[in-house]
Amino acid sequence: MKSWSTNRARLARVAGAATAMLVVGSVLAACSGSSSDSSSGGSDTLTVSIASDVVSLDPQLQGDLTSMSVADNIFDTLTVRGSDNSLQPGLATKWAQINPLTWQFTIRDGVTFTNGEPLDANAVAFSINRLLDPATKSPIVELVNVKDAVVVDDHTVNFEMKAPDPVIPAKVSLFGGVVLPPKLFQQEGAAAFAADPVGSGPYEFVSRKQADEIVLKANPDYWGTKPAVQNLVFKVMPDPASALAALQSGEVDIVTGITKDAANQLGTNPDTTVESTPGIRTYSINLDTITSGPLANADVRNALNYAVDVPTIISTVMAGAAEQTPTLIPSSVYGFDSSVKPFSFDPAKAKQLLASAGYPNGFSTTLTASNADSALAQALAGQLSQVGVNAQVNVVDAQTAKSDIIALNKRLDGGMYLVANSGWTLDSVSFLQSIVKSDRRSSRWNNPQADQLVVAGETDTDDTARVQAFSQLQSLLKDQAPFVYLFDINNTYAMKSNVKWTMPVTGILSMSSATFG
Repeated sequence: MKSWSTNRARLARVAGAATAMLVVGSVLAACSGSSSDSSSGGSDTLTVSIASDVVSLDPQLQGDLTSMSVADNIFDTLTVRGSDNSLQPGLATKWAQINPLTWQFTIRDGVTFTNGEPLDANAVAFSINRLLDPATKSPIVELVNVKDAVVVDDHTVNFEMKAPDPVIPAKVSLFGGVVLPPKLFQQEGAAAFAADPVGSGPYEFVSRKQADEIVLKANPDYWGTKPAVQNLVFKVMPDPASALAALQSGEVDIVTGITKDAANQLGTNPDTTVESTPGIRTYSINLDTITSGPLANADVRNALNYAVDVPTIISTVMAGAAEQTPTLIPSSVYGFDSSVKPFSFDPAKAKQLLASAGYPNGFSTTLTASNADSALAQALAGQLSQVGVNAQVNVVDAQTAKSDIIALNKRLDGGMYLVANSGWTLDSVSFLQSIVKSDRRSSRWNNPQADQLVVAGETDTDDTARVQAFSQLQSLLKDQAPFVYLFDINNTYAMKSNVKWTMPVTGILSMSSATFG
C-alpha cells in the first residue's frame, strides 16, 4: 500500500499524473478527442463538454451542478442513486435513524483513497465536520441540521443532529456526502488540495487548465465497478454552437448544458445522437418582495404569473423539452401536490390585477439572468411588456450569475432574477430550502408561515406530516406568488453515436458507466 505520510509518495503520484497527462495529450493529438479510435471500441479517452468551469475542485467549496459533476468522478459519497433513482449504498453500506436526533452510518470496509490513505469512519467524520465548520465557508446547506459527526468505531459514524432531519440519507448522496482524506488534507492545506484533489472515486485527478479543461484518469484500484474508459476530459465550452461543432468534428464525444433547440441543429447526422430525458432542473423568476415597490404586492406578483404564457415559451424557446410547474416543485419529486394547478395565461386578468394594485399603466423593473438563459429572459420580458411591465433584461456571465443571483438576500434592488434550481435529493425540501425560507441564501421573501412549513418539511420524521406541510406550502406559494413559476427542463445532451451513456435525472455527469460501443 502507498503511504500518505511521506512527500516521496506525493511526488510519485504527481509524477504519475504528469505521465498520464502526456499520454492523454498524445491521444487527443492523434484522434482529435476520440473519434478515430472509438468507432472500433478502442479509444481510451472520453471528452465531455461543460457549459461553465468548476467553481472549485475542493468539493466542499462549491454548490453548483457543474462543479459537483466533476467532483462526483473523483470522490465517493456515503449513498448513491441507482439507475431507477432509488437510494443505494455507497461508502455507507447501511444507515438507520437510531433516535430522532441520531443517524448512524456503517462505513464500507477496505476502501482507500488513491494516495493509499484508508477511508474509514475517521475520514467520514473529518469530512462532515469540516463541511459544518463555519470557518470552511461552504455554500453547501443540506446538512444545516447536523450538529457534528462522531466516530463510534472504525466503521461506524453517528450524525448528531440539532433537529430531526428525515432526508439525511438522500442529502449525503451528493454534495453533503463527499469524503476527503484527512491526513493528506491536514498536511497540505485547503488551497493545495483544491489544486490537486485526491479522492476514492472511479477517476483520479490529472490536471486542470482553468476555463479550458480538466483531465482525469481511471482509478485502477477503485473498490466499485471500474470505469470502462481510461481517460476522462471535461472541456469548458460556454458557446453551444461551438460545442456542437466540436462534436461533429470529433473534438468532443458528449455535449452537455444545451437546449433541445440548439441540439436540433445537428439535424439527422448519423454520427451523432440527441437525448432529451426527464429532468428536475426547475426555472422560476425570483422576485424581490422585501424592498418596497410593486413586487411587494401579492396582486402584482399574481399578475406577473398570469402575464406569462409558459406553454408557448416551452414550445418555442425550449423546443418542447420542458414541463410547466405549478410552483417550485416538479411533478417527479416527493411531496408534489397535483391538486395545485399551474397559472393559466390570462393577460386580461393580469391587467386587472395590476390596475387594482395601483399600477394601471404597469411599471418598470429589471430582470437579471445568466447569459446562458438570455433567450429565455428576453422572451419573458417580451410577454410581460404586453401587460405594461417593462422588465429591462440584465444579462451577466455564468460566474457573476452564481454570486449575484444565487446570493444571500442582501443584494435587494426591487428587481427580478431568473433562476434555475435543482433538488438533487428528489425531495421537495431541496427545491425550497435555499430560496423560500427567509434566512437562506437566495430568499427574497419573508413569510413566517412559509418559514414554519419549510422547517416542518426539513425536520418532521412523520411522512404524512411532511407531505401535508409540502402541500400547504405549495398552496401558499401559489396564492402569494413570490415567484413567477415556469417549468422544469429535460436533460438534453448530444453524443457521438458510438458512445453509450445515460444522464441521470439529477443531471450529474457521473461518467464511470460510459462506454464506446
